[in-house]
Amino acid sequence: MRSEVASLPGSPERPNEDWAAAALPASGAGGTVVLLDGVTPPAGDDGCVHTVPWFTARLGGALTELSGSRRDMPLSEILSHAIRRTADAHRDTCDLSHVRTPQATLVLVRWDEVSVEHLVLSDSVLLLEDPDGAVRAVRDDRLDRVPDEVLRSLAATDRLRNREGGFFTAAADPAVAERAVTGTSPRARVRALAALTDGASRWVELFAQGDWADCFGVLREEGPAGLLSRVRALEEADARAGGVRRWKLHDDATAVYAELSER
Repeated sequence: MRSEVASLPGSPERPNEDWAAAALPASGAGGTVVLLDGVTPPAGDDGCVHTVPWFTARLGGALTELSGSRRDMPLSEILSHAIRRTADAHRDTCDLSHVRTPQATLVLVRWDEVSVEHLVLSDSVLLLEDPDGAVRAVRDDRLDRVPDEVLRSLAATDRLRNREGGFFTAAADPAVAERAVTGTSPRARVRALAALTDGASRWVELFAQGDWADCFGVLREEGPAGLLSRVRALEEADARAGGVRRWKLHDDATAVYAELSER
């Protein structure tokens, strides 16, 4: 297996809130990929004394350890355990019931000789390439269904955050694991995979430079760093042209690319 990871902060004035890892067992017979996109809270109280990077590092570390060591547990159960473990680490100091308590979107993938399991929660994206080169995107589209005018209101967004009829993120409630998009593919049908935070998936979703297969081609030929460089160039060009976007100019952007077998 070959894997590459690249990540860029959205601003030099703020820490990068994304978190990613690619891990292999000593036997080399399988592996796991973990990708988290920390949700930047609006200015004001979020009930927690910790930063979003603290949260994503704790949750990401727990997901990596559990997905590698507990092969008997399905990914949704691993996410539930990891959320509970992270919540326990700051339950005594923070108000975990706060709607803006630290939270993240995520992609979790685990494979062995037989199967490739996946879990996606909120707006990070998983791409799976089959041996013939076809690319399938696995997405949780619930946030896409929320109208832009609602997302422009902090109060309205908070009313939909981790609520039925809204969208879900990994925060402090282990039960959210049951809301994730999950699935399993035969190992022989997955040649390579990629995981993208929404700062990286802008190449497709915001700037429409190609479809997911085209995006995967960039990752294969130029690596994650190449894709992120392309996104930054598009953002700068859009700003110079006076483009009006509801998105911030730059977002934290992270991409993981992993080849499970030779082409």
